[in-house]
Amino acid sequence: MLDAPLDSSGRGRGERRAPAALRAAGLPGRLGAADAGTVDALVTDPARDPETGVIGVEQVRRASRAIAARMTELLDTGRRPLVLGGDCAILPGILQGLPSGFDLWFLDAHLDFEDGRASPTGEAADMDLSIVTDHGPAGVLDREGPLVDPDQVHVLGHRAADRDTGGGLEVLRVDPAVHRVPADRLRGPDAAAMGRALAVGTTPTWLHLDLDVLDPVVLPAVSYPEPGGLDWADVTALAGPLVRSGRLLGVSVTDFNADEDPDGRHAERIVEVLAELLAD
Repeated sequence: MLDAPLDSSGRGRGERRAPAALRAAGLPGRLGAADAGTVDALVTDPARDPETGVIGVEQVRRASRAIAARMTELLDTGRRPLVLGGDCAILPGILQGLPSGFDLWFLDAHLDFEDGRASPTGEAADMDLSIVTDHGPAGVLDREGPLVDPDQVHVLGHRAADRDTGGGLEVLRVDPAVHRVPADRLRGPDAAAMGRALAVGTTPTWLHLDLDVLDPVVLPAVSYPEPGGLDWADVTALAGPLVRSGRLLGVSVTDFNADEDPDGRHAERIVEVLAELLAD
């Protein structure tokens, strides 16, 4: 279990405190996970870089390098990392630390395919998927080219596909090779069926779970809630076949806003579900 408390707004939102909140709710004990500590991933600069359009871009680069280095260390010693964010800006660092030739399951309410010019916020978490597929702003990563082939990316559970950010429709920027299954095709029995279908194969896979894939009625404690999302049962039914397949390289969990959970009940529910999904 590795903490990566990166909040790409640079303003110290509750995502920064999410790893500590999940630990306090008992996650390490429920999973029996080894403690890999905390990676230096803080972003405290709220200024938007005029060249890349990314907030705190130098700190985002530094955080990505640090996360990548820790990922490589853990994988080289046979560990299977559970990375607790922070927001989705942890993903480029994670993927930099993986061996080549993997699939990415990306469970998220949003497409995260903005670029530095069109992003309404400038947060790297607006554009993490565009960055890792080499469609984002140049110069955010230390290396050129995609970290993952777009054809190996499965975006699952998104809504708001027609969100107009003023610079054009985000959906039009998504690489057509990316596989997309929206939330309305992943509820109830459809979630389990999709999970079983996608889990067939042998390619190592990284699972990225942005908790705003859930409906706000189920989990309101996220920074950018979107209606029409999944239930907890849908998420476990969808991801369960991948976990049981033996293909799982590791998991990242992002966008839990601990500031929106003053009594800790949502943290406890997240821990329960992660334990159900991952403990074995």
